[in-house]
Amino acid sequence: MGAVPERIGPLAGGSPAHELEFLTEPIRTHSLKTGPRRFTVPTHTVGVAHERRRYPRACLCLPLRLTHIEGVAESIPVTLVTRNISSSGVFFLAPRELKPGTGIDLEVALVDRPLGFGRVEMCTAAHIIRTEKCDTPGWHGYAASFDDFEMKHDDVIPLRYRTA
Repeated sequence: MGAVPERIGPLAGGSPAHELEFLTEPIRTHSLKTGPRRFTVPTHTVGVAHERRRYPRACLCLPLRLTHIEGVAESIPVTLVTRNISSSGVFFLAPRELKPGTGIDLEVALVDRPLGFGRVEMCTAAHIIRTEKCDTPGWHGYAASFDDFEMKHDDVIPLRYRTA
């Protein structure tokens, strides 16, 4: 049979997903204005939730991971789904109880491409501003307001295309 090429360096023996972690570069944006930063949600392409809000909300079901609650890391971050999102916050369901004012850290996958390249993820600090009852036993709906965020993306050149 054919020989398997050897890997050299820190990625030797790692999975493609693990390799991607090393290739992902965070983007940090700096602003001189005070208060929460905002980003644009393309509500003109996905539709707007029918409520009066200060910032339009897009009805998007995006993968979301709750990574920290009150600064304590979740032992096993579970992938949840957004119900809607705006430039100022997000609404999602979770199988745990959180109270308004609780600080949380979220990761929201905004773009997820095949093979992992081209992924854009928003990592945000937020706080719960509202809770809602849910039809599913043990689950609760949460509205969270973004406090700060950074975008991570992996649009670097894959190692196989780099020249030595």
